[in-house]
Amino acid sequence: MSENTEEPRRYSRRRLLATGGIAAGVGAVAGVGLVQGGAKTPQIGPSAARRFAGKVVLITGATSGIGRAAALRFAAEGGKVGFCGRRENLGAALEREIRASGGEATYVRADVRSEDDVKRFVDTIAGKYGGLNVCFNNAGVTVQKPLHEYSAAEWDDVVGTNLRGNFLALKYEVPHLKAAGGGTVVVTASSNALATDAGRAAYTASKRGLVGLVQTAALDYAAAGIRVNALVPGTTNTELVRRAGGAMALPDPVWEAMAANWALSNVPGLKRMATADEIAVFALALASGDFPYMTGAQLVIDGGKTAHA
Repeated sequence: MSENTEEPRRYSRRRLLATGGIAAGVGAVAGVGLVQGGAKTPQIGPSAARRFAGKVVLITGATSGIGRAAALRFAAEGGKVGFCGRRENLGAALEREIRASGGEATYVRADVRSEDDVKRFVDTIAGKYGGLNVCFNNAGVTVQKPLHEYSAAEWDDVVGTNLRGNFLALKYEVPHLKAAGGGTVVVTASSNALATDAGRAAYTASKRGLVGLVQTAALDYAAAGIRVNALVPGTTNTELVRRAGGAMALPDPVWEAMAANWALSNVPGLKRMATADEIAVFALALASGDFPYMTGAQLVIDGGKTAHA
Protein backbone atom coordinates (compact mmCIF):
# COMPACT_ATOMS: atom_id res chain seq x y z
CA MET A 1 0.00 0.00 0.00
CA SER A 2 1.28 3.40 -0.82
CA GLU A 3 1.17 6.05 1.87
CA ASN A 4 2.63 8.78 -0.34
CA THR A 5 0.62 11.96 0.19
CA GLU A 6 2.25 14.25 -2.37
CA GLU A 7 0.13 15.86 -5.07
CA PRO A 8 -0.05 13.77 -8.27
CA ARG A 9 2.30 14.94 -10.97
CA ARG A 10 0.92 16.02 -14.35
CA TYR A 11 2.34 14.47 -17.48
CA SER A 12 2.20 15.22 -21.17
CA ARG A 13 1.23 12.44 -23.56
CA ARG A 14 4.89 12.09 -24.58
CA ARG A 15 6.01 11.75 -20.95
CA LEU A 16 3.26 9.24 -20.16
CA LEU A 17 4.33 6.95 -22.96
CA ALA A 18 7.89 6.96 -21.61
CA THR A 19 7.11 6.58 -17.90
CA GLY A 20 7.86 3.28 -16.17
CA GLY A 21 7.45 -0.32 -17.26
CA ILE A 22 3.68 -0.19 -17.07
CA ALA A 23 3.33 2.92 -19.17
CA ALA A 24 5.57 1.38 -21.82
CA GLY A 25 2.97 -1.30 -22.44
CA VAL A 26 0.21 0.96 -23.74
CA GLY A 27 -0.08 1.76 -27.41
CA ALA A 28 -1.97 5.05 -27.02
CA VAL A 29 -3.19 7.16 -24.16
CA ALA A 30 -6.19 8.72 -25.84
CA GLY A 31 -9.01 6.61 -27.24
CA VAL A 32 -7.79 3.30 -25.81
CA GLY A 33 -9.84 0.28 -26.83
CA LEU A 34 -10.52 -2.91 -24.91
CA VAL A 35 -7.47 -5.08 -24.32
CA GLN A 36 -7.81 -8.69 -25.41
CA GLY A 37 -6.01 -11.80 -24.21
CA GLY A 38 -5.88 -11.59 -20.41
CA ALA A 39 -7.79 -13.91 -18.12
CA LYS A 40 -11.14 -12.58 -17.00
CA THR A 41 -11.00 -10.78 -13.65
CA PRO A 42 -13.33 -12.50 -11.17
CA GLN A 43 -15.74 -10.74 -8.87
CA ILE A 44 -15.30 -12.07 -5.35
CA GLY A 45 -18.47 -11.87 -3.29
CA PRO A 46 -18.77 -11.64 0.49
CA SER A 47 -18.00 -14.74 2.52
CA ALA A 48 -20.58 -16.40 4.73
CA ALA A 49 -17.81 -17.61 7.05
CA ARG A 50 -17.29 -16.11 10.50
CA ARG A 51 -13.71 -17.25 11.02
CA PHE A 52 -12.75 -14.14 13.00
CA ALA A 53 -15.79 -13.76 15.24
CA GLY A 54 -14.56 -12.63 18.65
CA LYS A 55 -11.02 -12.11 17.34
CA VAL A 56 -9.05 -8.88 17.50
CA VAL A 57 -7.39 -8.18 14.16
CA LEU A 58 -4.64 -5.60 13.66
CA ILE A 59 -3.67 -4.34 10.18
CA THR A 60 -0.91 -1.95 9.16
CA GLY A 61 -1.24 -0.01 5.93
CA ALA A 62 -5.00 -0.35 5.54
CA THR A 63 -6.09 3.00 4.13
CA SER A 64 -5.91 1.76 0.52
CA GLY A 65 -5.18 -1.26 -1.64
CA ILE A 66 -4.78 -4.74 -0.22
CA GLY A 67 -4.93 -3.58 3.41
CA ARG A 68 -8.21 -1.76 2.88
CA ALA A 69 -9.78 -4.75 1.12
CA ALA A 70 -8.62 -7.02 3.94
CA ALA A 71 -9.99 -4.73 6.66
CA LEU A 72 -13.45 -4.87 5.07
CA ARG A 73 -13.32 -8.65 4.84
CA PHE A 74 -11.95 -9.26 8.34
CA ALA A 75 -14.74 -7.10 9.74
CA ALA A 76 -17.37 -8.85 7.63
CA GLU A 77 -16.22 -12.16 9.13
CA GLY A 78 -16.70 -10.87 12.66
CA GLY A 79 -13.27 -9.52 13.50
CA LYS A 80 -12.75 -6.44 15.66
CA VAL A 81 -10.43 -4.60 13.31
CA GLY A 82 -7.83 -2.06 14.37
CA PHE A 83 -5.91 -0.53 11.50
CA CYS A 84 -3.43 2.23 10.80
CA GLY A 85 -2.17 4.42 7.98
CA ARG A 86 -0.90 7.94 7.57
CA ARG A 87 -3.82 9.43 5.63
CA GLU A 88 -6.40 10.38 8.20
CA ASN A 89 -9.20 11.15 5.75
CA LEU A 90 -8.98 7.68 4.22
CA GLY A 91 -8.67 5.99 7.61
CA ALA A 92 -11.69 7.75 9.04
CA ALA A 93 -13.73 6.98 5.91
CA LEU A 94 -12.90 3.27 6.10
CA GLU A 95 -13.77 3.14 9.79
CA ARG A 96 -17.16 4.70 9.02
CA GLU A 97 -17.76 2.29 6.15
CA ILE A 98 -17.08 -0.76 8.30
CA ARG A 99 -19.23 0.49 11.15
CA ALA A 100 -22.07 1.41 8.77
CA SER A 101 -22.12 -2.17 7.51
CA GLY A 102 -22.42 -3.54 11.06
CA GLY A 103 -18.76 -4.30 11.67
CA GLU A 104 -16.36 -3.11 14.35
CA ALA A 105 -13.28 -1.07 13.48
CA THR A 106 -10.96 1.55 14.92
CA TYR A 107 -8.57 3.67 12.90
CA VAL A 108 -5.38 5.00 14.51
CA ARG A 109 -3.12 7.32 12.58
CA ALA A 110 0.35 5.82 12.72
CA ASP A 111 3.50 5.81 10.62
CA VAL A 112 5.23 2.41 10.75
CA ARG A 113 8.62 4.15 10.43
CA SER A 114 8.09 5.60 13.91
CA GLU A 115 8.67 3.26 16.85
CA ASP A 116 6.52 5.44 19.12
CA ASP A 117 3.66 5.41 16.60
CA VAL A 118 3.79 1.64 16.18
CA LYS A 119 3.82 0.97 19.91
CA ARG A 120 0.96 3.40 20.50
CA PHE A 121 -1.09 1.88 17.69
CA VAL A 122 -0.64 -1.73 18.81
CA ASP A 123 -1.20 -0.97 22.49
CA THR A 124 -4.26 1.18 21.72
CA ILE A 125 -5.99 -1.56 19.73
CA ALA A 126 -5.09 -4.32 22.19
CA GLY A 127 -6.21 -2.15 25.10
CA LYS A 128 -9.51 -1.19 23.51
CA TYR A 129 -10.53 -4.68 22.45
CA GLY A 130 -8.94 -6.71 25.23
CA GLY A 131 -6.02 -8.36 23.50
CA LEU A 132 -4.73 -9.33 20.09
CA ASN A 133 -5.24 -12.48 18.01
CA VAL A 134 -4.45 -11.78 14.36
CA CYS A 135 -1.98 -9.40 12.69
CA PHE A 136 -1.77 -8.52 9.02
CA ASN A 137 1.43 -6.50 8.61
CA ASN A 138 0.87 -5.01 5.20
CA ALA A 139 2.25 -1.44 5.07
CA GLY A 140 4.65 -0.84 2.21
CA VAL A 141 5.98 1.74 -0.23
CA THR A 142 8.22 1.74 -3.28
CA VAL A 143 10.53 4.05 -5.23
CA GLN A 144 11.65 2.77 -8.63
CA LYS A 145 14.82 3.96 -10.35
CA PRO A 146 18.35 2.64 -11.04
CA LEU A 147 20.20 1.92 -7.81
CA HIS A 148 22.78 4.69 -8.11
CA GLU A 149 20.03 7.29 -8.58
CA TYR A 150 18.43 6.65 -5.18
CA SER A 151 19.10 9.26 -2.58
CA ALA A 152 19.98 7.84 0.82
CA ALA A 153 16.70 9.27 2.11
CA GLU A 154 14.68 7.43 -0.56
CA TRP A 155 16.46 4.16 0.21
CA ASP A 156 15.87 4.62 3.93
CA ASP A 157 12.20 5.43 3.37
CA VAL A 158 11.53 2.22 1.43
CA VAL A 159 13.58 -0.08 3.66
CA GLY A 160 12.42 1.74 6.81
CA THR A 161 8.77 1.29 5.90
CA ASN A 162 8.83 -2.21 4.44
CA LEU A 163 11.42 -3.99 6.57
CA ARG A 164 12.05 -1.96 9.71
CA GLY A 165 8.31 -1.22 9.95
CA ASN A 166 7.60 -4.93 10.07
CA PHE A 167 10.26 -5.46 12.72
CA LEU A 168 8.63 -2.77 14.86
CA ALA A 169 5.15 -4.18 14.31
CA LEU A 170 6.21 -7.67 15.37
CA LYS A 171 8.20 -6.32 18.32
CA TYR A 172 5.08 -4.80 19.84
CA GLU A 173 2.53 -7.35 18.61
CA VAL A 174 4.28 -10.43 19.99
CA PRO A 175 3.79 -9.67 23.72
CA HIS A 176 0.03 -9.27 23.17
CA LEU A 177 -0.15 -12.44 21.08
CA LYS A 178 1.74 -14.38 23.74
CA ALA A 179 -0.60 -13.05 26.42
CA ALA A 180 -3.55 -14.33 24.37
CA GLY A 181 -2.03 -17.80 24.21
CA GLY A 182 -0.93 -17.51 20.58
CA GLY A 183 -2.18 -16.15 17.29
CA THR A 184 -1.35 -15.65 13.64
CA VAL A 185 0.72 -13.09 11.77
CA VAL A 186 0.67 -12.57 8.01
CA VAL A 187 3.35 -10.34 6.50
CA THR A 188 3.01 -8.92 2.99
CA ALA A 189 6.18 -9.59 1.00
CA SER A 190 6.22 -9.49 -2.82
CA SER A 191 6.94 -11.68 -5.82
CA ASN A 192 9.90 -9.31 -6.29
CA ALA A 193 11.46 -11.18 -3.38
CA LEU A 194 11.69 -14.20 -5.70
CA ALA A 195 12.08 -12.72 -9.19
CA THR A 196 12.55 -9.02 -9.78
CA ASP A 197 13.46 -6.48 -12.44
CA ALA A 198 15.61 -3.40 -12.95
CA GLY A 199 14.87 -0.28 -10.96
CA ARG A 200 13.55 -2.06 -7.88
CA ALA A 201 16.63 -2.40 -5.69
CA ALA A 202 15.21 -0.90 -2.50
CA TYR A 203 11.83 -2.59 -2.82
CA THR A 204 13.32 -5.98 -3.66
CA ALA A 205 15.91 -5.82 -0.89
CA SER A 206 13.25 -4.93 1.67
CA LYS A 207 10.79 -7.58 0.51
CA ARG A 208 13.41 -10.31 0.31
CA GLY A 209 14.49 -9.31 3.80
CA LEU A 210 10.92 -9.83 4.97
CA VAL A 211 11.04 -13.47 3.95
CA GLY A 212 14.04 -13.99 6.22
CA LEU A 213 12.39 -12.04 9.02
CA VAL A 214 9.27 -14.20 8.76
CA GLN A 215 11.24 -17.44 8.81
CA THR A 216 13.19 -16.41 11.89
CA ALA A 217 10.14 -15.05 13.73
CA ALA A 218 8.25 -18.27 13.01
CA LEU A 219 11.00 -20.23 14.78
CA ASP A 220 11.28 -17.70 17.60
CA TYR A 221 7.59 -17.94 18.54
CA ALA A 222 6.35 -21.37 17.47
CA ALA A 223 6.50 -22.62 21.06
CA ALA A 224 4.29 -19.71 22.11
CA GLY A 225 1.58 -20.75 19.65
CA ILE A 226 2.26 -17.88 17.24
CA ARG A 227 2.37 -18.74 13.55
CA VAL A 228 4.07 -16.29 11.18
CA ASN A 229 3.82 -16.58 7.40
CA ALA A 230 4.70 -14.45 4.38
CA LEU A 231 2.12 -13.57 1.77
CA VAL A 232 3.86 -13.20 -1.59
CA PRO A 233 1.57 -11.38 -4.05
CA GLY A 234 2.29 -10.62 -7.64
CA THR A 235 1.64 -7.23 -9.20
CA THR A 236 -1.70 -6.01 -7.88
CA ASN A 237 -3.83 -3.23 -9.30
CA THR A 238 -3.51 -0.83 -6.38
CA GLU A 239 -2.51 2.76 -5.77
CA LEU A 240 1.07 1.69 -5.01
CA VAL A 241 1.49 0.21 -8.48
CA ARG A 242 -0.36 3.03 -10.19
CA ARG A 243 1.81 5.63 -8.47
CA ALA A 244 4.98 3.71 -9.36
CA GLY A 245 3.85 3.80 -12.99
CA GLY A 246 3.47 7.57 -12.84
CA ALA A 247 -0.24 7.29 -13.58
CA MET A 248 -1.98 8.93 -10.62
CA ALA A 249 -3.11 11.90 -12.74
CA LEU A 250 -4.61 9.74 -15.49
CA PRO A 251 -8.34 9.02 -15.87
CA ASP A 252 -9.23 5.58 -14.53
CA PRO A 253 -10.10 4.05 -17.95
CA VAL A 254 -6.70 5.05 -19.35
CA TRP A 255 -4.91 3.60 -16.33
CA GLU A 256 -6.86 0.34 -16.63
CA ALA A 257 -5.87 0.04 -20.29
CA MET A 258 -2.23 0.71 -19.43
CA ALA A 259 -2.33 -1.89 -16.66
CA ALA A 260 -3.97 -4.47 -18.90
CA ASN A 261 -1.42 -3.99 -21.67
CA TRP A 262 1.47 -4.24 -19.21
CA ALA A 263 0.08 -7.48 -17.76
CA LEU A 264 -0.22 -9.12 -21.18
CA SER A 265 3.56 -8.98 -21.54
CA ASN A 266 4.64 -9.30 -17.90
CA VAL A 267 2.36 -11.89 -16.27
CA PRO A 268 3.04 -15.08 -18.26
CA GLY A 269 0.23 -17.11 -16.68
CA LEU A 270 -3.03 -15.24 -16.27
CA LYS A 271 -1.84 -12.13 -18.15
CA ARG A 272 -3.55 -9.69 -15.83
CA MET A 273 -2.84 -7.98 -12.53
CA ALA A 274 -4.42 -9.25 -9.34
CA THR A 275 -7.20 -7.31 -7.70
CA ALA A 276 -6.82 -6.17 -4.12
CA ASP A 277 -9.73 -8.43 -3.18
CA GLU A 278 -8.00 -11.51 -4.61
CA ILE A 279 -4.97 -10.92 -2.41
CA ALA A 280 -7.09 -9.99 0.60
CA VAL A 281 -9.07 -13.25 0.58
CA PHE A 282 -5.78 -15.16 0.53
CA ALA A 283 -4.50 -13.08 3.44
CA LEU A 284 -7.63 -13.99 5.42
CA ALA A 285 -7.11 -17.67 4.68
CA LEU A 286 -3.53 -17.52 5.93
CA ALA A 287 -4.59 -15.58 9.04
CA SER A 288 -7.36 -18.02 9.91
CA GLY A 289 -7.08 -21.19 11.96
CA ASP A 290 -7.52 -23.37 8.87
CA PHE A 291 -3.82 -24.24 8.55
CA PRO A 292 -2.52 -24.95 12.06
CA TYR A 293 0.65 -26.72 10.83
CA MET A 294 1.79 -23.88 8.57
CA THR A 295 4.40 -21.45 9.84
CA GLY A 296 7.52 -19.87 8.38
CA ALA A 297 6.11 -20.32 4.89
CA GLN A 298 6.15 -18.03 1.86
CA LEU A 299 2.89 -18.44 -0.02
CA VAL A 300 2.89 -17.17 -3.60
CA ILE A 301 -0.20 -15.76 -5.34
CA ASP A 302 1.12 -14.12 -8.50
CA GLY A 303 -0.87 -15.33 -11.50
CA GLY A 304 2.09 -17.38 -12.75
CA LYS A 305 4.69 -14.61 -12.77
CA THR A 306 7.43 -16.46 -10.87
CA ALA A 307 6.59 -19.86 -12.43
CA HIS A 308 7.91 -18.41 -15.69
CA ALA A 309 10.90 -16.77 -14.07
